[in-house]
Amino acid sequence: MMLKILRYVLSLITLLFASYGVITRDFKFGDSMILFLGLTMLVLGLEEFKKERKVMGGFLLVVCLFSLYVSIEGFLLN
Repeated sequence: MMLKILRYVLSLITLLFASYGVITRDFKFGDSMILFLGLTMLVLGLEEFKKERKVMGGFLLVVCLFSLYVSIEGFLLN
């Protein structure tokens, strides 16, 4: 239940950052959006592991790690 609530909250935050960027054409929060997207992928991967779907869970964790790497590198370069 907790993972489900966390997934919805992180998805909503990601959607708000993405909507802000599209509406205002100002992408200064792009790194934050990718960070929250990576955290959403982490929660989705944990849910998949909980459902015994190891291949999809592993794929989502790899996507999470890549997203976190990209967002951290973006924070460091700015």
